[in-house]
Amino acid sequence: MARISRRRLLKESTGLAGVAALGLPLGGSWDVAEPPKSAKLKIVVVGGHPDDPQAGCGGTMARYTDLGHEVVALSLTRGELAFPEKPREENAALFTREAAKSCEILKVRPLFANQIDAHTEINISRYEEFRKLLEAERPDLVFTHWPVDSHRDHRAASLLAYDAWFEDGKKFDLYYYEVESGAESQSFLPNLYVDITATEDRKRASCYAFPESVGRWGWYATHEQMQRFRGIEVGVKSAEAYFHVHESGSLAPPGV
Repeated sequence: MARISRRRLLKESTGLAGVAALGLPLGGSWDVAEPPKSAKLKIVVVGGHPDDPQAGCGGTMARYTDLGHEVVALSLTRGELAFPEKPREENAALFTREAAKSCEILKVRPLFANQIDAHTEINISRYEEFRKLLEAERPDLVFTHWPVDSHRDHRAASLLAYDAWFEDGKKFDLYYYEVESGAESQSFLPNLYVDITATEDRKRASCYAFPESVGRWGWYATHEQMQRFRGIEVGVKSAEAYFHVHESGSLAPPGV
């Protein structure tokens, strides 16, 4: 009941019809309006790896925390096999440290599920384990990977988050985000956008908190191009795009 009342309070405070949370209006782009202090929200961003939440949602995460909302970056793994020439423990320790630094930049809290990079599992016990982990956070909104993705860990994170949403009675709003569209996220079709022009620098800094990952694979350059393209779609300099599962909340389809 607390989550529902916060959303209702937020909707009434902005004076916008069809607002799901944080003063997010219909029609293609979100214009984040400052809510009353009593309307603090809990947002969880789920990724397969420690750098995924920042890559897909870093600008949006920064906008939420700037308004005083609580944001958690939940990674399914600790990047244990990211660099094959290094021992698992060394990789995990490296990504854990980098995740802490990255999250500090965005003012979010890192959290890890108990799975192994490149060996993620989807089964009854893993579904239940993840559902309990997410339920303990009591989120109002959850962002996760678009499920049509070339990376198995991304698909696993997406399915685990969806199952938790479904089995927990669809209590939170569910959004899908993209990472390296074309190479990883496939056929992504957004219905909402967030203008991250003002927070793009912090997103970049949070992503470069993983210097070896960015340097080795060059993935942030891809995201810069994506952000520019998404911005063009809605007439701003830089944007992040999402697919909102309409059944999950009060936000009506764009254009209504």
